[in-house]
Amino acid sequence: MLAPTARGRLSVMPWIEVVSVSAATGLLRRIYDSALDRAGRVFHVVSLQSRQPQVLDASMRLYLRVMQAPREPLSRARREMIAVTVSRVNACGY
Repeated sequence: MLAPTARGRLSVMPWIEVVSVSAATGLLRRIYDSALDRAGRVFHVVSLQSRQPQVLDASMRLYLRVMQAPREPLSRARREMIAVTVSRVNACGY
């Protein structure tokens, strides 16, 4: 599949089958429901890991710990700015 990059070029993207929100059960459904509560949607970066819910769960817990921990030397805004900068440098939409 061809997809535009952040810099407007086309790149080849692999296709990964994901588990849809409506088909999710158990742990994956709970993760999806949490994403829906938090962001109003399930982002692709989350659904791409849907084939391995235990790995997705560990990934989400790490992300939430790093980005949303209340008592850290860097503010949440600064952590978000760093994440955006790194994503931009890597031409990553996330």
